[in-house]
Amino acid sequence: MGRMGSLFSGELGRRQVWLFFLFATLLYVLPLILADFPYIDDNWRSLSAGTAWTEQGRLFAELFYNALTFSGAAPNIFPLPLLIATVAMAAALTSLTFHYYPQPTAACCLVLLPLWYNPFFLQNLSYQYDGPIMALSLVAVIYAITYRNPYRVLQWLVPALLVALAIGLYQISINVFLGLCCLEVIRGANDKAAWPRWWEMIGWKIAQAALGWMIYCITAYPFMEQTRTLLLNWSAQPLLQLQVNIGRVLEKVVLLFHGGFAWVFAALALCALAGCVRLGGNLLKRPDRGLKQVVMALVCLLTLPLVILLVSGIALFFRDFNEGARTLMGFALLLVLLFYLSHLALARLHERLPLLLVVPLLAMLSLSFAYGRVLTMQKTLVASALSSLERDITSHQQLREAKRIYMSVTYSDHWLLAAAGSFKQMPVLHYLLNIDFFMLAENLPKVGITNVVAERGRRNATLVGYQGYPPLVDSRYYRIYLLGDYGFIVMKEPAPIKTLHW
Repeated sequence: MGRMGSLFSGELGRRQVWLFFLFATLLYVLPLILADFPYIDDNWRSLSAGTAWTEQGRLFAELFYNALTFSGAAPNIFPLPLLIATVAMAAALTSLTFHYYPQPTAACCLVLLPLWYNPFFLQNLSYQYDGPIMALSLVAVIYAITYRNPYRVLQWLVPALLVALAIGLYQISINVFLGLCCLEVIRGANDKAAWPRWWEMIGWKIAQAALGWMIYCITAYPFMEQTRTLLLNWSAQPLLQLQVNIGRVLEKVVLLFHGGFAWVFAALALCALAGCVRLGGNLLKRPDRGLKQVVMALVCLLTLPLVILLVSGIALFFRDFNEGARTLMGFALLLVLLFYLSHLALARLHERLPLLLVVPLLAMLSLSFAYGRVLTMQKTLVASALSSLERDITSHQQLREAKRIYMSVTYSDHWLLAAAGSFKQMPVLHYLLNIDFFMLAENLPKVGITNVVAERGRRNATLVGYQGYPPLVDSRYYRIYLLGDYGFIVMKEPAPIKTLHW
């Protein structure tokens, strides 16, 4: 019993911390590995072993797959890249734990686990190709924070190179670096770092971020398509555009706080508030007095709105604003800040109380497994639809021999009926899934159908469906028309969830 208590409250060695993070990180991605669902872009990438990351400004992502597959392309080798990224993340979290807590306990490890147990990061990890790259960008960012070298040039240059690498893997990761810098500011103030050293640390972080961005602009940025670099229209009320973008992000984040999740995070917020009081008390005990103390308190206070803004961060400033969950990597930093402050408050009351932080982590782990089941349901739906389409096309000679078959792009929130209950109890699952279409044309070659393409600007399939031609095939989910040498697949609108009776 005493040994078990020592495990929970005693000091852990580096190997124990690494094993803890390895187990925890693998457990979080296990549902995604078991689901083995090709997510959106994965379909065309696996079909052509395609890359196309360079024109997205993600040159290092392309180089990663070239090196890992020993080829000039990107054959599908999932889940190997995700396993590599997970092991690397366990090592990075171990390094960050010892950076924050020189003598860590199990509770100290819990404080940093939200960097991986970010509910919105599940969408990033859903991509079998892009997910591991995004995870490795997190790893690079963490090591940029923890790197230490007595040579000042290396202390400036190496973290900057790691920041450039992270941005070249996934640009949004700069939000995570800036968020970790905010935590460094708070940690330095709480740990009573000397005033000159504290300001020097802030200067170093600003310099590293600036140099990292410059290196990225020289190496990967020139290859990016110009349409992806357009910022907000500064001549058309940019502040209003920012306000609208922030409102859209807030609408999505609120989806997480439903049912029991709302109570768990409310309790976490209260503990963090108590931690703020503890932090304020520690600031008052510093040897610095007068203006220095006031400035330090104000800087620490300003980090909170900055961390909140970094939930979406730089994505807010692009004209083509993407509100997808994969852009909310900064939410992890908000969670880590809440966990850090909560740990401050709970550890003061009792050494084992910070272990209560495992409760919100279990809630996020539960969400991961629920999401894994949703992906499995989606995979079953796609497989069923693919089998039906393959059967209907191959059984009609005219369709088999058609020059081209256009597939309509029809969006609906009601395709995945099997997950209706999960979506109702956990609304964030639908946002994470981010799939409101029935079938992709890229799926058809998997069953030997090569003459199906998605309709484009002309919307051929939709027009044919609306013009009253008799269908050659009338299925439950779609109709197939034939006009001369061209076929047209038109999806039917599924029944809304509310009309179903269980």
